[in-house]
Amino acid sequence: MIEDMDSPAAAAHVRFVPPRQAEQAAARRRRTGGETRLATTRRARRIQRELARSYPYAVAELDFDDAWQLLVATVLSAQTTDVRVNSVTPGLFAAYPGPWELAEAPAEDVEERVRSLGFYRSKARSIQGLATRIVDEYDGRVPGTLAELVTLPGVGRKTANVVLGNAFGVPGITVDTHFGRLARRFGWTDQEDPVKVETDVAALFPPAVWTELSHELIYHGRRMCHARKPACGVCPVADLCPSYGTGPTDPLAARKLLAYELAPGREELLAGFLAGRTRRELRADGHTLGA
Repeated sequence: MIEDMDSPAAAAHVRFVPPRQAEQAAARRRRTGGETRLATTRRARRIQRELARSYPYAVAELDFDDAWQLLVATVLSAQTTDVRVNSVTPGLFAAYPGPWELAEAPAEDVEERVRSLGFYRSKARSIQGLATRIVDEYDGRVPGTLAELVTLPGVGRKTANVVLGNAFGVPGITVDTHFGRLARRFGWTDQEDPVKVETDVAALFPPAVWTELSHELIYHGRRMCHARKPACGVCPVADLCPSYGTGPTDPLAARKLLAYELAPGREELLAGFLAGRTRRELRADGHTLGA
């Protein structure tokens, strides 16, 4: 059941923390000063459990059917939105289904098919270059190790972890801008370098939840914990977050900041996700999945 429009909560399944409770928790943290490593680990794992309840449908937001498609889509997603990539890849994969076809495709045609993504020439070169490498060195199969993936054109550690976690079931932490921002806001790290952020966060969680955690933080960053104005007043982990108060703490004001399926007026889309509908099914029903 979805909350009615007058409710201050983000949705019925999302934990609501009254502002007074969050403020009292923040005051306790200020009084006690620093946090032990064990306390940070316990708090971090409580945050993860609450985010898992808030986003039980959290998955990679790029559409893909196999490791090859996910690899290409992730390379294309640099400096653009997943929604836009998902609008381009169906035509690209229909024309060039696998690495053999893409490696031999006319460069001009590949550029034209990804033109709307920005930096299209370099992205076209990257995906054709990695197609050639995969054909020549891996017999057309996407390699399944971090060490091999990061040698491919356009593939860094973040892209490699996306592919490993979502296509091969190998636990990995994906540190994009949202993940890094939230990890710092939650007090899990003070690092800016993505590899150092990954190391610090990995030490707080068992590997079994690394991939899931990546989705949950990215979802939360896109929907609620925004860069400039986070929706603190409806955040399910407001009483666990050292950065509470960075954004509006009034629940009704905060609720207006929610995005994607949590945004007011998009209850039908949220219900679809909670019912287990796939992103492709929801798009087919006419839902726009962007913010």
